[in-house]
Amino acid sequence: MLDAALPPAPLYLPYEAGEQRMVMGLNAIQEPDWLEWDARAPFQIAHRGQLLAERRVEVLADTPGSEAACAELRDVMADHLEAHRPGWRRPAWDAGEHPLATLCPWAVEDFCLMKPGPEGAVLIAAILCFPSRWRLADKIGRPMIAIHVPVPGYKEVLGKPVDRFLASIKSGRLATRYNWSLIDDPELFQPKGHGQTGHNAAITVANAGETLWLRVERQTFRLLPESGVVAFGIGLHITPLADVVAVDGEAAKLASAIRGLPPEMERYKSLLPYRAALMDYLDSKAADPV
Repeated sequence: MLDAALPPAPLYLPYEAGEQRMVMGLNAIQEPDWLEWDARAPFQIAHRGQLLAERRVEVLADTPGSEAACAELRDVMADHLEAHRPGWRRPAWDAGEHPLATLCPWAVEDFCLMKPGPEGAVLIAAILCFPSRWRLADKIGRPMIAIHVPVPGYKEVLGKPVDRFLASIKSGRLATRYNWSLIDDPELFQPKGHGQTGHNAAITVANAGETLWLRVERQTFRLLPESGVVAFGIGLHITPLADVVAVDGEAAKLASAIRGLPPEMERYKSLLPYRAALMDYLDSKAADPV
């Protein structure tokens, strides 16, 4: 359910035509733009609350010693919202509740807390209600390179640059980047699903626009200065493929981007079960633009 009183969610189309290179793709943002607040909020926050109540051990995790960083993120977010979200007032919170659970109703973003160290940044705590096909229990307490072992090329291309970035980010300097994928399920909570290869006959050229979705993560990074931990935010946008190709030129651009993916990345993104139908659909829309 969307809220007409809130602004519509932005449509992010972060793919580029041609060969897809693995890059960090970081851009600086200003403090007011750290958190998004739009028509997604009522549904996503309600869904997060349900997951927290019914599947808490799957969406909330921490490691010993992370308590101060979790509380710092809660306090930093409260300060930010008081300053930048009109009408928001700092609520009283239950001192016995986990700080990451406390902030869950305040924003649409999930948060992972990354602590730089000699083995690279380690995931020390997280509230992760909307994972894009990974399980928090498999990753908590592990360094970034180990977390990203399933991602083709991550260790060779991005491992060291990501760790250097997380170790050098300055207080007050916020950054953002985007991840995208095409999925056959609009559910926000998706802890599994990478590497699917079996043919999905239910998706055809005729229905691909309604049975596939563009899933975009808007990722943000900020240093929590007291703890020295990086707050990695993940805001999720789900858009029907039909709405994407309705934008002039996007069908051809997306088709080119998919053709530019290495085979191992296509497999990792689970495009193989419906790739033929998807490409025929995109090519047909590119040839007959709206």
